[in-house]
Amino acid sequence: MNKIQMVDLRSQYLNMKSEIDNAIHEVIDSCAFINGPAVAAFQKDLEKYLGIKHVIPCANGTDALQVSMMALGLQPGDEVITTSFTFIATAEVIALLRLTPVLVDVDPDTFNIDPEAIEKAITPKTKAIVPVHLFGQTAPMEEIMKIASKYKLFVIEDNCQAIGADYIFSDGSLKKAGTIGQIGCTSFFPSKNLGCYGDGGAIFTDDDELAKQLRVVVNHGMAVRYYHDYVGVNSRLDSIQAAILKVKLQYLDQYAAKRRAAADFYDKAFAGNPRLRTPVRYSKSNHVFHQYTLVAKDLDRAALIAHLNSKGIPAMIYYPVPLHLQKAYIDPRYKPGDFPVTEALSDSVFSLPMHTELDNEQLACITAAVLEFVNA
Repeated sequence: MNKIQMVDLRSQYLNMKSEIDNAIHEVIDSCAFINGPAVAAFQKDLEKYLGIKHVIPCANGTDALQVSMMALGLQPGDEVITTSFTFIATAEVIALLRLTPVLVDVDPDTFNIDPEAIEKAITPKTKAIVPVHLFGQTAPMEEIMKIASKYKLFVIEDNCQAIGADYIFSDGSLKKAGTIGQIGCTSFFPSKNLGCYGDGGAIFTDDDELAKQLRVVVNHGMAVRYYHDYVGVNSRLDSIQAAILKVKLQYLDQYAAKRRAAADFYDKAFAGNPRLRTPVRYSKSNHVFHQYTLVAKDLDRAALIAHLNSKGIPAMIYYPVPLHLQKAYIDPRYKPGDFPVTEALSDSVFSLPMHTELDNEQLACITAAVLEFVNA
């Protein structure tokens, strides 16, 4: 049996080695390393896949969020509502731009932002909502968009963990995650469902004028070379990474199917166990399982992870400390106990290996090791 890893990038690479190697060599042969044809070709393919008019590649997912807020013209002191149960980048960019992060609690089943909590947090200073499509399934976007329309707020989707997922509206229509709000953002970090071999990110929008502004901001605030009308940043997806992503995009739906199959195996193995809660699959989203995250009930989580590690099985905690309790973001507005669902999840969740190369032998080994501890 191959070594079990949280993400097995090497095996995935070996399964498409010739395609990846050829794509990289084509860029090197062309020497068009920055904004070359490979970037334009990937951009076009991703626009078609997502069904969106504009994809603006950038350097990483954090930049995608920051550039989006800059392009929308948000000003210091403006409030941006987001979840406390997410990776730090979501709030980090709000703070860096001297905006005011307003944190709210999440749904106990899906772990995604709670629309009722959003509406309760809105003030005259609120300008935007940043829902995070956590662990591979969408936030309740229909409800969020209604709230945003009611209060005239921007919606920036943090889609760094759910690219390829579909959202199903009440009328049965579908839209890809990241294409519902005014702006969607994603990361191509290597471990993502669509990952490159370095850093990378992208921004999505159907708004022509907003797309123009986003392209200006990512390019030093420059629409015409050496004429800078706005304060911008230098945030580019390099051509080698774009070429890799163009190859991998062809397999994204196949990757999602493999992840779902692994999740099905886990679900079946843990079904009905009173000490484990398997991921709840939101009825309006098809889960693409960036992570497979369980809730431990009446278990010593640290001892369980140590047990798995002793058998060569990795496990992770996403996320052990909520944003409102992070030292860098301590705020007198928030105190322990303010977000009971988020805090309970941070104390009880753990994630098992999840990637496209998991086989049944590995999955059987992982589940057996978990159940050995849980049922002891």
